[in-house]
Amino acid sequence: MTINADTPASRFPIGRFVEPESHTADDLKLWFEQISHLPHHLIKVVQELSEAQLDTPYREGGWTGRQVIHHVADSHLNCLTRVKLVLTEENPVIKPYDENAWAKLPDYAENVDSALDIIRGVHHKLSVVLKACRPDDFDRLYTHPQYGYTRSLAYLCALYAWHGAHHTAHLRLLMK
Repeated sequence: MTINADTPASRFPIGRFVEPESHTADDLKLWFEQISHLPHHLIKVVQELSEAQLDTPYREGGWTGRQVIHHVADSHLNCLTRVKLVLTEENPVIKPYDENAWAKLPDYAENVDSALDIIRGVHHKLSVVLKACRPDDFDRLYTHPQYGYTRSLAYLCALYAWHGAHHTAHLRLLMK
């Protein structure tokens, strides 16, 4: 199977994440919809991939489709934890993790069904929690020690809405 060259288009098929300078109620609504609908969109793409495509990197030096799906499950599970920390603590310092090291663990070589189950469940819980937030909750802050920044819950919503679409686009590259 042909592997896509390592280009900006294969690394960031929907473009790089752009940090919003502010957010409106319409922005939040859009991000909630993207977060809520990710499992449906991701599963639809996965159902069209063969086992050979799942075991193919989407670009030179990139993860396989299978690793991408397991990564989304783990990353978005971390997102749910981070959202809950932001809502229950004052400016929590979140726990970073080495996603490349996680991608080498044996569960990333397994069937993707368990990862898709996690994605379904996590996104359901994220949707319930985020939709119950008050507008000022999205201004609550957290600190990421690995990257040395403090950001808001709104930023986290924008980031993970983009993240899901970003990796779904990676999987679509495998269909070509």
